[in-house]
Amino acid sequence: MANTQTSFVSRNCTLARFPRNVAQRGMSRSLALLLSVSSFASFGGLYCSGIGTAWAEADHSTPAAKRHAKATPRKNSDVSKADPAARKTTAVESAKTEEVGVTGHVTLSNGVTNRTPGGGMMPPQTIAKSRSGLTRDYIAKQSPTSNPAALVASLPGVVYAGNDPLGTNDDQQGLTIRGLNQQEIGFLFEGIPAAAPVYLLPYTSAAADNENIQSLTLTQGSPDTRSPLYNAVGGELSETMHDPSHHFGGLIDASYGSFSLRRHFIRVETGDIGKTGVRGFISFSHRVADEWRGVGGTQRYHVDMKFVKDWGRDNHAAFVMSYNDAQQYYLRAPTKAQWDAQGVNFNYNDTPFGSSPGNYYKYYENRMKKFILGAPINMKFDHGLALDVTPYFTYSWGYDNGGTTLDRNNSFLGPNPAGPLQVPGTNNTIVADSIDTYTLAYSGINAALSWTRGHNTVTGGAWYSYFDQSEPQSYQAVNANGSVPSMWGDNPILTANGSVLRTYDIHLIQQTNALFINDTYKAFHDRLTLTAGFKEVMVTRSQTNNVPGVTYATGQSVAEPLPQFMASFKITPHDQIYINGTSSFRMPASIMTYADRYSISSGKLSSRHATKINPEFAIGEEIGYRHTGFANVSVALFNYNFTHRQLSTTTYQGGLPVSESIDAGGQTMRGVQLEVGLRRWHHFSPYVSGQYEHATIDSNLSAGTSDGSNTTVALPTKGKRAVNTPEFTAAIGLNYDDGSIFGGFNMNYIGKQYSTFMNDESIPSYETFNANIGYRFKNMWLAKHPQIQLNLLNIGNSGYLSGTSSIKTNARSMVVNGHTVAGSAPQYYVGGGFAGVLSFSTGF
Repeated sequence: MANTQTSFVSRNCTLARFPRNVAQRGMSRSLALLLSVSSFASFGGLYCSGIGTAWAEADHSTPAAKRHAKATPRKNSDVSKADPAARKTTAVESAKTEEVGVTGHVTLSNGVTNRTPGGGMMPPQTIAKSRSGLTRDYIAKQSPTSNPAALVASLPGVVYAGNDPLGTNDDQQGLTIRGLNQQEIGFLFEGIPAAAPVYLLPYTSAAADNENIQSLTLTQGSPDTRSPLYNAVGGELSETMHDPSHHFGGLIDASYGSFSLRRHFIRVETGDIGKTGVRGFISFSHRVADEWRGVGGTQRYHVDMKFVKDWGRDNHAAFVMSYNDAQQYYLRAPTKAQWDAQGVNFNYNDTPFGSSPGNYYKYYENRMKKFILGAPINMKFDHGLALDVTPYFTYSWGYDNGGTTLDRNNSFLGPNPAGPLQVPGTNNTIVADSIDTYTLAYSGINAALSWTRGHNTVTGGAWYSYFDQSEPQSYQAVNANGSVPSMWGDNPILTANGSVLRTYDIHLIQQTNALFINDTYKAFHDRLTLTAGFKEVMVTRSQTNNVPGVTYATGQSVAEPLPQFMASFKITPHDQIYINGTSSFRMPASIMTYADRYSISSGKLSSRHATKINPEFAIGEEIGYRHTGFANVSVALFNYNFTHRQLSTTTYQGGLPVSESIDAGGQTMRGVQLEVGLRRWHHFSPYVSGQYEHATIDSNLSAGTSDGSNTTVALPTKGKRAVNTPEFTAAIGLNYDDGSIFGGFNMNYIGKQYSTFMNDESIPSYETFNANIGYRFKNMWLAKHPQIQLNLLNIGNSGYLSGTSSIKTNARSMVVNGHTVAGSAPQYYVGGGFAGVLSFSTGF
């Protein structure tokens, strides 16, 4: 159902000022109104109109005496009925009395308003940090199959290394921001830390369906002090869901496209439930599609729910729930040589028992079920007090499997011979599936109490999180026809003495405690804002490994002080400069860091648990400038210094892809980012972003020799370019929407990226091009704003290397101090080919 929103803009496009005594008495009640006013009154400098403009006149020659406060609300825009605080306001007070008008606009059933600059890619920001965002104006026009990591691909500093064109496979994709990978990016869903606290992969598609995402906000750099995160040295990606409507209704969306895509979505809005003040929505979606290369398919079931209640003076409570069940097959990551030889045809086998019996695609199935619950509460009290509390609980379970072969008589459990394996038959070589099942349970609470007095706002709070992970790996023999009896490992292979054959059996518990305090001071009529903050984060990990003969108990405790400072100044109502200095840290992003692992075929130690683990620590500085108006501009210079930079790579243990952390030593990153977006002009909204970055390794990394000397040497990596960090990135977008016909495109350029610390292998630069076009029909019977939409993805691409899946120290063998260091080939993500998605949607 269409929503009419009311907003106030002064005649000369400046923000009206209310008397101090009224502002103090009604601050809590009118805060939301004032924020909505300033959110677009501030960018009206050269262009002060929306879909309908009440006032777009700026007559500076008129004497102040001839201008007086005169509210002229439109029909159904009676402010006195909407806000009791507004009824108390009998005069508008400012340096010059302004004439006030009212503008209204319509929100479509899918949330599009066409009011965000840059076609929904540049909402106004005021924080003294680099920050970008997306709104429904952009999100609603992208493919419904896409995930948030893919959606932010055009924002400054972002490199999205996709692995399929539809955006359905976020288990095998890369995302970096300013060269920092996705495990260094904090992911918040409705204020809830949604990434598993150790592996830290965001799995963004598990949080919400695209139709329910109201906004995405990306902070390039360190997170907010009060955010419940400890890994976000690269920034923070925050996702908020659509707020339930006050009226009964809903949304239906059906999509069909390339690779046998079929997707269906429905959302039902309850509207206001009686006189309780509670309203909510619940949605369900189902998607199936074939893998874009090779054989196999993907399937996803998803449920979202959100109920809210507003009461009193800007008090708000919500209950959010998200459930996701995704199943798919791993796509085989090629080396450069394999890619050059076979291109997109390089993948796992489509039949069992070939020349490489362990490479049958059905052995590489993975499935993850994820359940998120949260109850964010925001309350305002008298005397300037406010309390924000977010309790949450997340539970994930699933499996990651991979094919392998075992020797019946010469296999090992840890360092010990396993004896003849208890498997039917007489063949010495056993084709098996390596089964990695897991359960992850993490809960916590984040609370902040704020007190505003005069020009100061002091915020103090605490965050506590408890994480429990179990990951017992095992092997299961395949049937005579090559099928796997149970992907959950219900019938594991046993050793001669009846023990389960496995490489690891890990149980980890992590507890996180954080205390934080902020003080924000505003002066010169709120033109100057100074914020100083401090956060102390304490993380304790304890882990056990139940495989006989390995180190049983390991762990680590870390406490890190994290100060921050930010300052901003409004030069004019439309121009702002800012500067900040921040600190952040991250623990190793893998439980394998703390585990001994022995080769299943030789019984030799293949990976020893780390004993001295230094967390990654970063100090960053930024200086930036913003302009809002018809043209919106944001530019920032940044500098980072890292110690013990943690890089994630993928290795294979018994056929399984295993995430590992590498200590890459020191690193320095400097650069500049820019984004420009125009408000809608003749129905067009363009957007441009770009970044230049110079990132270098500051240390010589250690590497083991391969000449039998059993020594470690220092590779000459100091001064080399950082891996997965292109020097140049850029994006161009254009959106057109006249209310009926709409369309747009986005083009991204990603520069050359190195995949080894020695810079002896890289992937070339590439471009991606996506487009959309659609038409909205008039309301028909129960259908509100029905529309048809076509998304064209990866136009002109038939596959390309989009990023590095497995980073290596050196691709070519080399001699250092008379010792040979063997080369090892990196592996890569393969960007998707062309795809089309046709969608039909309507509100009701």
